[in-house]
Amino acid sequence: MANSFGKDILIQVAKPQEAAKFYAEQLGFGISSEEHMLEMKGPNITLYIDKGPEIGPVLEVFVTNVEDTKKRLVAHGCTIVREDPEIPRCYVRDPYGLVYNIARRP
Repeated sequence: MANSFGKDILIQVAKPQEAAKFYAEQLGFGISSEEHMLEMKGPNITLYIDKGPEIGPVLEVFVTNVEDTKKRLVAHGCTIVREDPEIPRCYVRDPYGLVYNIARRP
């Protein structure tokens, strides 16, 4: 399986600006973009802060076939947390509590 982790982590919170202020003041990160959601770039990862219900950190996993991967994961105990094909977005929570967006490999 030639899947890979992305270099992005996303959190959804009720007050994105408040969360960004925390990360800026307490950890020294700066906001690098506010175009679609708040973006805070680090040397190895980018943290995105989006407005929405809190579901914990969301990692990104790139796969060859999103639909096949989604079916296989659900068959093995995962649940779909949020899905929006327009973005595209498919957040999956695995049986161990990890949440990740499965996305088509670029």
